[in-house]
Amino acid sequence: QVQLVESGGGLVQAGGSLRLSCSVSGLTFSSNAMGWFRQAPGKEREFVAAISWRGGITYYADSVKGRFTISRDNAKNTVYLQMNSLKPEDTAVYYCAARIARGIGTMRNEYDYWGQGTQVTVSS
Repeated sequence: QVQLVESGGGLVQAGGSLRLSCSVSGLTFSSNAMGWFRQAPGKEREFVAAISWRGGITYYADSVKGRFTISRDNAKNTVYLQMNSLKPEDTAVYYCAARIARGIGTMRNEYDYWGQGTQVTVSS
């Protein structure tokens, strides 16, 4: 069965950095676009970043552009989210998602599989 397992979340001070990882099994990982979403308390789950099947195309939400970097290692079936210059408003549960397509998507309903999420808390 398909499994997506996020790791790397935690508590960090504003201005700090974290790197999230998402390990994927049960899929032909190298054929799938991947994305990261986040959900803050009381808010809808929102798009953060996406990467195409080979990693040649990436796309970011305006709120994280220039601070976050999505990447993937197809040999390790893993996608990453490097988060720098973190702000308190980045506090949320971060979810990894897999799309049964090669091109990127930015909408929740474009993704077919989801991880359980990892908490990121940024203190001011």
